[in-house]
Amino acid sequence: MSKHQKHTNLKRRNNDNFAPNEISILGTNCGIISDLVSKVSQKLSNYKLGYFDASHAKDVAENRLSEYVFHHEGNLQITTSGIVNKFQQRLDFAQFDYVFINGNHYQGAKQILILDEAKEASVLKRLEQLDNIQFVVKLTKETKYFDFLEGKYPQINNLICYTIDEIDEISNHINSLIQEKIAPIKGLILVGGKSTRMGQDKSELNYFGKPQKEFAKELLENNNIETFYSVQNSSENNQEISDKFYNLGPFGGICSAFQKDPNAAWFVLATDVPFVNDKIIQLLLKHRNPSKVATAVKGKNKDFPEPLITIYEPKAYPILLQYLAQGYSCPRKMLINSDVEIVEIEDDFIRNINTPEEFEVAKKVIEGS
Repeated sequence: MSKHQKHTNLKRRNNDNFAPNEISILGTNCGIISDLVSKVSQKLSNYKLGYFDASHAKDVAENRLSEYVFHHEGNLQITTSGIVNKFQQRLDFAQFDYVFINGNHYQGAKQILILDEAKEASVLKRLEQLDNIQFVVKLTKETKYFDFLEGKYPQINNLICYTIDEIDEISNHINSLIQEKIAPIKGLILVGGKSTRMGQDKSELNYFGKPQKEFAKELLENNNIETFYSVQNSSENNQEISDKFYNLGPFGGICSAFQKDPNAAWFVLATDVPFVNDKIIQLLLKHRNPSKVATAVKGKNKDFPEPLITIYEPKAYPILLQYLAQGYSCPRKMLINSDVEIVEIEDDFIRNINTPEEFEVAKKVIEGS
């Protein structure tokens, strides 16, 4: 008898304890940990980084009011009530490329162990938390491994070890840990729109000797991107992703792709932009910035980015859902109000073809080029 499943088993984004990518630092006092995080963060300032720590104040009155204080430079300071909740923290930290955790207070899925002879008892108390040490940092070259460490983890002597002043080397190691988690890219060709003005399915129009949806798919596949068609109703074809968010147009198609694979970045390409060529695809891939929500093209004389020639990173998915929760289903609105890498190109490359007259003109231009 099969086990009854109450809830749909959705594919989830890969998360550590509190964030998509985290590392706890423990083994010394909190001041040394925060100082190390500060110095490393300056070296890795091209990433979006977070630091998860506990307050060291002895007496703190319960907050009756959540305060959001914005500085004119764009900094935000939040003071609020509540307890640590891994589900809320995963939402809060979803936009960060890497989150450092003060391991004296919270357990991280990966660890940096700082060897401090004065804190031997503290390390012994947290020995079970040291289950995925990435590297060791010594306060001095002479600092020795504690006997109980070698007893519990015989391989610890084989781990890379730095001294606390080797900030460049430590930063480079953390950089490699961030790079390891950069999402692979998959492709999404948007088909099955209403095409009211065209009078026929725009994805089936023939500019290059084949339906445009096939041409667009080949553009991405020729750049080694596994690519799917976004359709309203799938025929159980493994090359198709059917809409799970109904009647939301491209917005629903993008969210449906993320529901299929929330750990991929999705290169979204419409079929009504036939002047997008391999050069444009490679330009977007070259300028891809995984630290941003997305990498989008924008016409040089246009005011806004083009949401249907865009690479959406995994961190875009929760933001899209937040917009949906507010009653908005426009991917461009999300891009305009988010941290996005913009790639400017000539307007002609992103001409939308929406009517039979525009199709005939575009066809002649393509045939004459």
